This record gives sequence, structure tokens and C-alpha cells, in this order.
Amino acid sequence: MTYNVRPARTSDVRGILALLDPWVQRRVLLGKEVVTLFEAVQEFVVAESDGELIGCGALHVMWEDLGEIRTLVVADGWLHHGVGGAIVASLEARARELGLTRLFCLTFEVDFFARRGFSPIGEQVVDPDVYSQLLRSPDEGVAEFLDLAHVKPNTLGNTRMLKHL
Repeated sequence: MTYNVRPARTSDVRGILALLDPWVQRRVLLGKEVVTLFEAVQEFVVAESDGELIGCGALHVMWEDLGEIRTLVVADGWLHHGVGGAIVASLEARARELGLTRLFCLTFEVDFFARRGFSPIGEQVVDPDVYSQLLRSPDEGVAEFLDLAHVKPNTLGNTRMLKHL
């Protein structure tokens, strides 16, 4: 079972949606609008095998030193074959290229991310000045990072984790 990980292209967006759908139906991930994925396609990498998308993940820059790994999905038939780890490794490499030194994720897959150096975090991860700047972001992922009350129904059962690169 061979696969490769590469930057996503606009032609991958519908395939990314198809990967997300089972996880949205299981209420593990929130659904995304097609336009949102097109707007963020440059943040994504995809894993493919024989031209079929089998996984995806995105790196979203939150601050000068901080990024988030989000929308990490692997097709059911490819779970436990190293695809998720390869996607995370690709996103970490991109984070380093951008000069990020910390990566955040909000996840049910605590053991998976712990094996990759992530640790659960509390509430105060950025200094108060950065916090006040991040409050101005319209991005729901930033609100989840800040653990704001209005996103708590979306984050129930998830663990907030951080890795220092």
C-alpha cells in the first residue's frame, strides 16, 4: 500500500469534502462549506494512492510563532498505515519553513498526537497582548484555541494540545 503526500490543488477540494463527510456525519468534525475549502486550499496537503485521495490535513497560521493543524482526516481503509503521521510530518515541515515554533491542535485523537510530541494544554498559552489580538480574528479555529465560551459546544470531548517545534 503506497501513497504520497503533496500540497493540495483546487482540483482536490471535492475529494477533500468527500473525505470529511463520514467524519462530519459521525459528528467528529464540523462540516465545511465548499467555498471555505477553496479559500483555504493552500493550507492543505493531501495523501493519495493511485490517484485517489486517502487523507488530508491543513496548517493554519494563527500568530507569528503559532500554527494549528486542522482538518486531519484519513479514509477508513487507510487508518493505521502511517498516512496520518505522514500528513502531520508534512505539515510540521511546512510550519518550520514558515518560522513557526509551536503547533496547536484540537482533537479526540490524544494518543496519536501525543506520539508526535504534542501535550495537553491549559488555557493560558499566549501572553495577554497576543490574546487580545487573537480575539479580533473571525476564524472559529482561533476561538477554539482561545477556548472561548461561544465555541465550547463544538469542542466538547476534544483535547487542546500543543507541540514546540
